[in-house]
Amino acid sequence: MNWLTNYVRPKLSALVARKDVPDNLWHKCPNCEAMLFHRDLEENLLVCQHCGFHMRLDPLKRLGMLFDGGEYHAIEVPKTPVDPLKFRDQKRYTDRLKEAQGKTGRNDAIVVGHGTMGGLPAVVAAFDFGFMGGSMGIAVGEGLLAAAKQAVARRAPLVVVPASGGARMQEGILSLMQMPRTTIAVEMVKEAGLPYVVVLTDPTTGGVTASFAMLGDIHIAEKGAQIGFAGARVIESTIRETLPEGFQRSEYLLDHGMVDMVVHRKDLRTTLIRVLDLLMRPKAVKAPLELDTVGADGEEDGDVVQADAADHTPTQAEAVREEAR
Repeated sequence: MNWLTNYVRPKLSALVARKDVPDNLWHKCPNCEAMLFHRDLEENLLVCQHCGFHMRLDPLKRLGMLFDGGEYHAIEVPKTPVDPLKFRDQKRYTDRLKEAQGKTGRNDAIVVGHGTMGGLPAVVAAFDFGFMGGSMGIAVGEGLLAAAKQAVARRAPLVVVPASGGARMQEGILSLMQMPRTTIAVEMVKEAGLPYVVVLTDPTTGGVTASFAMLGDIHIAEKGAQIGFAGARVIESTIRETLPEGFQRSEYLLDHGMVDMVVHRKDLRTTLIRVLDLLMRPKAVKAPLELDTVGADGEEDGDVVQADAADHTPTQAEAVREEAR
């Protein structure tokens, strides 16, 4: 009896027992609700293979996707005051910060790294929407300043990948002050003659859109990303009109001249490499145009007038947009 109870019965139970399946093996697409196997989803860079919906990507995976071989050096963001306003709503701000830090494993909503893209040096700053909605506080402002300084020191282009709901309300006016600070950071890069490229992802809204996110030499948007200042419902309730279909989405902004190109995530790295190569390419010395002058009698008099070819060519940014497309 003991042999049957202690040996045979457990063996039979193990054969017919229902095995536990981990909850994270399958994910549902927020757009088409298709069930996606986690390995297939990761291989497709968190893009639904059925409808093409671009899900939000962790900033570390973003940097690994963009840099050569997935290798880069992290840039430490300077430490900033914690809860300078002693803010409290339903929770203390310090408690919200600890919760977000425990959830994401990082100190704030921005990650900065430098490495090479297609053999070219580059500095990339990527936002984490999972950290308090990617909101911009003092630490984010410091992170963008650190990224700009690294770009200038390394003579490398700066690529910023925002994913943010805007300013961080718990830091009040100090958060709003990051708008001019990040604008100054962008100007540092541009004054050094270096490219500044923005990759707009879902969502890019609020004070982020109203500052550094719209100051790029080139604006690239991921497919279907929400890009705007105020939310669509706020706008509709303010103007009391129905907004057009696709309002504030990448494709709508492309049609209305707000972004330069809309790119699928799998093509983002190659597109960025091509754009940075064009922007960093040494400017060729253009030969002057020779224009024959025509006399009063309508005959060519043989005189040659020198004209600057730059006056007859598009700007470098415009040329890059056309060639990158």
